[in-house]
Amino acid sequence: MPNPCTVFLEILGVLIGTGGWFCSLASTIMPQWLSLSTELMGMESYEQGLWEACVFQEVAGTECRPYDTILGLEPKLMLARVLMCVSDATCLLGLLLAIPAMSQINCCKSEEGHRTKRGLKITAGVLLCIAGVFVLFPVSYVAHDIVIKFFDETVPHVVPRSEFGDALFIGWAAGLLDIVAAVMLFASCSDSRDREPHYRQRQEIRTIDGSRKRTEYV
Repeated sequence: MPNPCTVFLEILGVLIGTGGWFCSLASTIMPQWLSLSTELMGMESYEQGLWEACVFQEVAGTECRPYDTILGLEPKLMLARVLMCVSDATCLLGLLLAIPAMSQINCCKSEEGHRTKRGLKITAGVLLCIAGVFVLFPVSYVAHDIVIKFFDETVPHVVPRSEFGDALFIGWAAGLLDIVAAVMLFASCSDSRDREPHYRQRQEIRTIDGSRKRTEYV
């Protein structure tokens, strides 16, 4: 019977990892990476994302337009686009490996099967940790660039400056959830190793005269 603590850590890790993947995917798609609003035109604001730029107006509504060319994209947004896509794929692969490695899946009941499941969970944890780092790096880099430009004294105060968009906060949450999910899977592996079932070996013992034998399990 699987250890309840191991089952709890596995389920919690998969659920948290799934939430992290959805947050990462939402952050990748959302256009609210950089937010720009001016005091001169308070009725509208500008949003810039990895794939498109949008204008929000209270009267006319929202209008979004994708980028015409990749070559004209800023290097920071190009780097963020690549890393976010890699993170989404890596996180999804980690979740696909973690699901069959769960103790509640009725397969691989032998000793070799338990070792295989443990290896799958470790691999899934490593992939989720990598996915979390790949999310946190571009989000933090873009946020750092926004802060540097916001407090740049060489730019006049009347010039509008970009601020944090909602996608950055969702990206930070996604990275933290991925890392927490990886820790949960690693913890379940440690518990399953300590409580790995000991399979009994069959031994046949014969008496001195060889006329009688009995079977013992150790």
